Amino acid sequence: MDRDQEVTTTERNVEQVGDTTVQRESVQRASEDKVSAKITVARLVWFITGVIVSLLLLRFIFLLLGASEASAFVSFIYGLSAVFALPFEGMFGTPTYGQSTISISTLVGALIYTLIGWGIVKLLTLNSRHARSV
Repeated sequence: MDRDQEVTTTERNVEQVGDTTVQRESVQRASEDKVSAKITVARLVWFITGVIVSLLLLRFIFLLLGASEASAFVSFIYGLSAVFALPFEGMFGTPTYGQSTISISTLVGALIYTLIGWGIVKLLTLNSRHARSV
């Protein structure tokens, strides 16, 4: 569970001025908004990474099972995932068995996007005490 924490520091000074005792108290508050913002951005990066990897894995499964592009859903997934699969096309051969295609480059793309997402999150939470909650 993520909570915004507020740190309060109290400092007391007691001075003797003539016959009068003067007590001064100063209160300082430091909010952890920066840490909270980093965690929010890190979670957003993981969400986007998850969506991209999910699209690529659906593409891989549909190609493997020989799903028909005549289906609106399959065509939709192919259209969305094509942008993310394009940089990895042609890296490896694509064995085809009848209607089935094994797209190894799509799996490599999913792995690469996962590593990129992980790297971005690690950069965001490098100095954070709450890096484990991401």
